Amino acid sequence: MCRGAGVVLRERCVAGLLGPVRRGMDIVAAAVTHDPQPAAGGRQDGPLIITEDADLLDDLLRLCAAAGATPEVHHGVPEPRGRWEAAPLVLVGDDAARRVCGAARRRGVVLVGRDQDDPGVWKRAVEIGADHVLMLPDGEQWLVDRIADVAEGVGRAALTVGVIGGRGGAGASTLACALAVTSAREGLRTLLVDADPLGGGLDVLLGGETAEGLRWPAFAASRGRVGGGALEESLPRLHSLRVLSWDRGDRIAVPPQAVRAVLAAARRRGGTVVVDLPRRIDDGVAEVLAQLDVGLLVVPAELRAVAAAGRVASAVGMVLRDLRVAVRGPYAPGLDDREVARLLGLPLAGEVPVESGLLRPHESKSPPGASGRGPLARFCKGFWERALVEANAA
Repeated sequence: MCRGAGVVLRERCVAGLLGPVRRGMDIVAAAVTHDPQPAAGGRQDGPLIITEDADLLDDLLRLCAAAGATPEVHHGVPEPRGRWEAAPLVLVGDDAARRVCGAARRRGVVLVGRDQDDPGVWKRAVEIGADHVLMLPDGEQWLVDRIADVAEGVGRAALTVGVIGGRGGAGASTLACALAVTSAREGLRTLLVDADPLGGGLDVLLGGETAEGLRWPAFAASRGRVGGGALEESLPRLHSLRVLSWDRGDRIAVPPQAVRAVLAAARRRGGTVVVDLPRRIDDGVAEVLAQLDVGLLVVPAELRAVAAAGRVASAVGMVLRDLRVAVRGPYAPGLDDREVARLLGLPLAGEVPVESGLLRPHESKSPPGASGRGPLARFCKGFWERALVEANAA
């Protein structure tokens, strides 16, 4: 028996019926004719439930309520048939499988049952073109998450970039702020996350230490799923972006499971997420690293900084596969940006320009990159242009 994402699955090949089978939670790799269409005006409908089993229906309604979604319930394929095709998620009770056999094949169909020892459930899943088989109560948390995705209208996950200094004072926090400000200025939904409780607070760097909104300690008790929309609305809004920073209290750590839930919620909202990382790697930071798409290691072009950055890169690289080096001048004799990248064995993201806003951010009245002019802003804009193209091509 295979368990994945809390869902109990037993994968069986039915000769002459199944063909290629995807491992894990996917059941059918072919015979899908279309994807569900989004509702008009961008609004997401709730899931479609098809069952006559009263007890199963009670459970599915309870899970929909927990996910904040209002479902539509039918005993068979609804009329008009367009409702079957347009629903973002279809939950078919095992009792109703034969009643939907003639419906058009589509993605997002889940066959829900209770009897884990029923071998016929896999054949019925193939017959209706289901993507998943889910057994209650084991799969409840996975199903709540899936329904909540539908309720939130989840699309492409945010491009998530982490910035970490190769040594102290490398300018990582300032670059993280500049990247976030640039992203917001380009019209992208942007969240800046301060993952360094000892860094003094990125809200201070952005001039918003008194801004209303929640900080990290408020999320310390978070478990399970955090609503992406609720998270976004709860955070301070500074310079057209949202900021999750630390307060000036005594708490300097948030449980790893809370970090995981909060960052996952931020990513579900789309756009970009920029994370300012500390140089120490603990369980909470490891949770952040696991959700990054790209990491930028900011390294001053001097031998001691390169040596220190090598140790940081070694630790970060154990979790993050795409780590790139951003080199900051001035250059020590015999070093340039390509040589620094070569010594570290990392791809070169570029040269971070030297300007007063990068070296002495607290002396400036505006946050780094806010003007949209100058070498730092150009570096950030160029980075996003390349990174977004790479993400769209993936």
